[in-house]
Amino acid sequence: MNNKSTFYFDSNKKNKLYFKEILNYKDLFYSLAWREFKVRYAQTFLGFAWALLQPIATLIIFFFVFGKAIKVDTGNIPYPVFALTGLTVWSYFSFVISTAGRSIITESAMIKKIYFPRLVIPLSKALVGLIDFAISFVLLVCAMLYYQIPVTLNLFWSPIFLMLILVVSVGVGIWISALSIRFRDVQHIIPFFIQIGLYATPVAYSSAVIPEQYQLFYHLLNPLAGVIEGFRWCMIGGEINFNYLIYSIIIILIIFISSIFYFRKVEKVMADII
Repeated sequence: MNNKSTFYFDSNKKNKLYFKEILNYKDLFYSLAWREFKVRYAQTFLGFAWALLQPIATLIIFFFVFGKAIKVDTGNIPYPVFALTGLTVWSYFSFVISTAGRSIITESAMIKKIYFPRLVIPLSKALVGLIDFAISFVLLVCAMLYYQIPVTLNLFWSPIFLMLILVVSVGVGIWISALSIRFRDVQHIIPFFIQIGLYATPVAYSSAVIPEQYQLFYHLLNPLAGVIEGFRWCMIGGEINFNYLIYSIIIILIIFISSIFYFRKVEKVMADII
């Protein structure tokens, strides 16, 4: 009993020291984020315009397929505004899991040369992704102003959902980055996962179209669904099922916490495996 208590205490102490060490490497964190930013935008002809063109191009496709052909029910909300609420979240999520997922492999040379908390690498990608999120968010606000969508008191809940967006994106990104070290096939799965996930997540449509008997399974299997519906509820109102949202939050926390533990386990042999 005493041995177990000592082990538990030592584990907590090591975790606290580890996260404290990450804070000590904040300069490296910002340097990696700045380098990622320059690689993505500074040396391109259109620069920031790429972050604007991507959601617009996707929105145009959604508008004709889901807004005109299928005619998805969005209530009184114009379809472009409805779809943009989902695209704003999805653009950030897809960026983080794609860049963070391959980040450890990309930085293999640096990992072999010097020591630092490896978790800094995927976390830095989440910071760069906030640029895309901010641009998409501005586009969403402009669309709301154009269509004269009133802001409700639900907006006060937005910081909570913004935090959930960050946590689920980082959690999945860390999981993929750790798995990519042992299983290189994961790198080939990521684009497929993003492509399928875009249509399996209520970005272009509402989760209300899912039959009631499958709703719980849907939110458990895809916790991002609850986050997108919650963010949409904050921005343009409507209805939200808080019971399903709670399930989504629980799954998100499990993903995030487990990703840290698994990453730390792989981190011990990371330099040898890469």
